[in-house]
Formats: sequence, C-alpha cells, structure tokens
Amino acid sequence: MPETRLKVRILGDPVLRKKAKPAKEVTAEHRRILNLMAESMYGSSGIGLAAPQIGISTRLIVVDIGEGLYKLVNPKIVKRQGSQAIQEGCLSVPGICIKVRRSKQVWVEALDENNRPLKIEAKDLFACVLQHEIDHLEGRLIIDYTSFLEKLKIKRKLAALKKNATAAKLQL
Repeated sequence: MPETRLKVRILGDPVLRKKAKPAKEVTAEHRRILNLMAESMYGSSGIGLAAPQIGISTRLIVVDIGEGLYKLVNPKIVKRQGSQAIQEGCLSVPGICIKVRRSKQVWVEALDENNRPLKIEAKDLFACVLQHEIDHLEGRLIIDYTSFLEKLKIKRKLAALKKNATAAKLQL
C-alpha cells in the first residue's frame, strides 16, 4: 500500500468537530497511522497530534513533550486534579494562541500500539497536552475555551482559517 503524506486539517474542516470512534483492537493499520502521525507531528514542530487532525475519525493520539514518544489508542482521562492555565497553540488552528484552563494533573488509561493497557499519570505540560489531544477526539478545539470577547478579537483570523480550509477541500 503506498504511503500517503499526512496533511493537518485546519479549522473549518468538519472532521475536527466529529467525535472520534474507538478502535476495537489495535491493528497493523493503526500502528502505521500512529507512525505517520508521529512523523507529521515532529515535521510540524508539534508536541501532540490526534487522528482527527489528519482526517481520521479514530481515537488515536501521539504526544512527545521532549521526554519520549507516546502512541495512545482509545485514551481516556479517568481522574483529574488541580488547575492550571497555559497558553496553547494548535496545529489545526495555526497562528492562534489561547490561554486554556485545564487540570494540573491527570490519570489516563489507553492501549499502546501493541494492544497492551497503559496507565499514565501526567502533570503540568504533559497533562495539558494529553487533555488537548483527547479534546480533539471529542471534537473540541482550543477556541471552544475562549470567551465571547476573545472570539471577537480573533474573529478575522478564524474566518480566514475557515475560508482557507474550505478552499483546500475544494482543491481535493
């Protein structure tokens, strides 16, 4: 099967707003997608990427905050603690940074790429990135955390992103 170059979907693409479906079991195709996602994340200088961001509505994420790559299948947050607010960017909402309030610590359960159960306890930036990517699996974006006033301030940028996403889709 020929490799396809992954293209990160931009705000306005409907796949970003869909709730991703769980994988029944981890397959060779899931492992291939996770590897391509990791390459794409590193190539975009990102620290996390969710499958919906590349047009695949399956519960897969990759994360690396500089401490090693995590490839997670069907991740879910089972416990949260504390609070933090971090300025976040997103590969699917380029050029926009938003301060998002999230849990300071999370416990996540998932499967690894070999179908083995994983339990992760994450704090600070790692917790933030896991929550951000799991949000993508639920169809949520960082702009959903902004106030009405903040949305007005970035309205033109958001409209331009949506227009570019629509134009790119028409070219496919």
